This record gives sequence, C-alpha cells and structure tokens, in this order.
Amino acid sequence: MRGRRLAPFADTMRYRDGRQHMAGRVEGKVAFITGAARGQGRSHAVRLAQEGADIIAVDACTPISSVDKYPLATRADLDETVAEVEKLDRRIVASVADVRDAAGLAAALDAGVSELGGLDIVVANAGIASYGLSTELTEEMWQQMLDVNLTGVWHTAKAAVPHLISRGGGSMVFTSSIGGLKGIQQVAHYVAAKHGIVGLMRTMANEFAAQHIRVNTVHPTNVDTHMIQNPGTWGMFAPGDPEPTQEKAMAGFTSLNAMPVPWVEPVDISNAVLFLASDEARYITGVALPVDAGAAVK
Repeated sequence: MRGRRLAPFADTMRYRDGRQHMAGRVEGKVAFITGAARGQGRSHAVRLAQEGADIIAVDACTPISSVDKYPLATRADLDETVAEVEKLDRRIVASVADVRDAAGLAAALDAGVSELGGLDIVVANAGIASYGLSTELTEEMWQQMLDVNLTGVWHTAKAAVPHLISRGGGSMVFTSSIGGLKGIQQVAHYVAAKHGIVGLMRTMANEFAAQHIRVNTVHPTNVDTHMIQNPGTWGMFAPGDPEPTQEKAMAGFTSLNAMPVPWVEPVDISNAVLFLASDEARYITGVALPVDAGAAVK
C-alpha cells in the first residue's frame, strides 16, 4: 500500500486577504500547548504563532504544595500569553486546566479544537521542579512530580491522539530534560519522570506511526525561566552558601554544560519544537533531541 503523499517544500506561497506572502513553517496548523502561561510554554506558543499556527493554551495557574522554591504561573500570566499571540494576528483559545485532571484537560482541548477547527501539533510542556536527596524526598514530592511531569504528559497525549487521527496525522513533542538522558543529583523524582517520558514517546511513536503521528522528545539543559531563576535553585548550584545568588551559582550552572554557557534561552527550545512540529521533520519520529549546550555528552 502506498503511503500518503506529502506536499513538496517548494510550495511556500500562500494568500491572505488577497495578498501573496511567504507561508510560515506551521501555517494553518493548530497547536495544543500545556504549561503555556509563561516560560518555555509561552515561548512555544509565540514561536509557533509567529510561523502561522493558531494556539490552544492551557495552564493549571495554581500553586502545588511540594513546589516551594519558586511561584507557579497565574491566570494573569496566561492572559499575557493570550495577548502576545493575538499581537501576531493568530487565534488562541486559553483555558485553566491541570494536566493531572484527565477529564478537565480533555474538555479544554475539545473546546479549543471545536473553536479552531482541528489539531495538528501537541507540545506536552507542563512541568514542575523540587529538590532533595533521593532518600530525603517526601511521598508528596515524589507523587506530585510524577503526577505532573509524567502522568500529565500521558494525559495530554491520550486526549490529543483521537484529534490527530481525525486530522490525518500530526506531531507530538514531549518536553523531557537532560535529566531524561542522564542522572542528576538532588532531583531523583524529576529524573525518573523525565526518563519515563522518553519511554512513553518511543512507545507512542511505534503505536501511531501508521496514522502519520510523529512523537519526539526535546531535552533542554537549564533554561532561563522562573524554574531556575530563584534562590532555591541557586542554592543547589552554590552549595553551603547561606545567601545564594545568581552570580554565586553561575559557575555551578555552567559546569553542567560542555559549552561555556550557564543556560539556554526559551526560544532555543521553541526553535527545536518548531522544527519537530513542521513538515521539515516529516519523517522524524521516536527521536530524543537534546538542546543542551553539550550537557548530555559531558
């Protein structure tokens, strides 16, 4: 049986309001992004919108008891994501939904698909961080980490697959970490969840390849967001200092990476997500893609 014929890349001209213009790399597609209120999630929403996608954005916008080193996103943050996407003349449907709540997440996605007309791209980005030696983690820290960072990705993918099948295929990108490729001290629960995402990705890439659904992971090193720019994380990278600062932690951040940089920017991850979501990656599936300044090979 012959496979589906894909359009050639040379067909890059589109018409909008009667005017010819260069099409974006995800022009006319709809992307579902979790954890979209700020940080990497907002960056992904804006970057995909810049390249022509409409956005379905969700975020829990609520505190989580085991995350006490930095504040989580708010509804005001999600509203700012909406404003930034709308500035680009793209449509966005934003909802407060927690990836731990499968029914609520699916309802938010269904509502977005109903309004925007379909689904082509999924970015399972929502995640949290907390810290402690593996033997000192509490039951609450362990369970909440897996509930958000692993089960939340499964909930996202499970809700999205029927929509992608009805569309004739699509791309799912799961946000893992360098901690999904190697061990990192003080975050055993995080590393366990991020390794689990890779197993989920590889399995779903096999399960749904026949439906033209591609599934990949991205693996950032430290990214310049609220998750690392807080005293709790600075303390991990400036151990023993009673008053940790970003400046004191800089050497520790840089020591993770082979390249001499302390972190990458959110847009660096967004560019990788954009590539994997686009037809440029139309035959790439089951891949764990580091965007890590060489951290995974160090």
